[in-house]
Amino acid sequence: MHDILLVQIYVDNIIFGSTNDSLHKEFSQDMQNKFEMSMMDELNFFLELQINQTNNGIFISQPKYCKNLINRFGMENAKHMPTPMSTACYLDKDETGQSIDIEKYRGMIGSLLYLLASKPNIMFSVCMCARYQENSKESHLSAVKRIMRYLLGTINLGLWYPKNSSYNLVGYSNSDFAGCKIDRKSTSGTCHFIGSALVSWHSKKQNSVCLIRCRGEIYFCWKLLCTNSMDETTTF
Repeated sequence: MHDILLVQIYVDNIIFGSTNDSLHKEFSQDMQNKFEMSMMDELNFFLELQINQTNNGIFISQPKYCKNLINRFGMENAKHMPTPMSTACYLDKDETGQSIDIEKYRGMIGSLLYLLASKPNIMFSVCMCARYQENSKESHLSAVKRIMRYLLGTINLGLWYPKNSSYNLVGYSNSDFAGCKIDRKSTSGTCHFIGSALVSWHSKKQNSVCLIRCRGEIYFCWKLLCTNSMDETTTF
């Protein structure tokens, strides 16, 4: 197997890693010769992501950001919930419901969306609540608060990437068959593993109504494949 060097650039931040120390040192020296930049040694914190590198693998989480989020919206003393959303929760526009502070609601949604970088287990719930930012009601706020109450007991959960994992790619997909009460469209979800490491995840309401669940899941995977083939830089 050939050695590889991976480089990621975000604005003025660069992270890189290699399977060979000589490639790592050569790239570092080339960059410092061409640009004025400082080296931060081993990566342990990047864009609110905490990276813990051990001999057995890499663990990525956002405990500090998660705690700040909970404190920012006054949920630090709330009761922990075992799941981010009840199985009996079906949100709709709730046009007769009590109106709330929309700016605060949007702030909560925006903050939760950034947590999806290390907590794919809340993606479905957050994306569901994000649909009602235009005219938010008390019922929508209650659903968002439940997500935060769930985070209280899962602050330290994150993504684990073991060192000697296999390179077998496995993908899963599912949908909630006409789960939206407004337009009867389904919400599909996918996730992909390389070995035992989760590398991509996605949740999106389908653009069309499908009467057959299997056909709907195939259509969604086909659309996702076409999108990724047109834009190889798609972020999940």
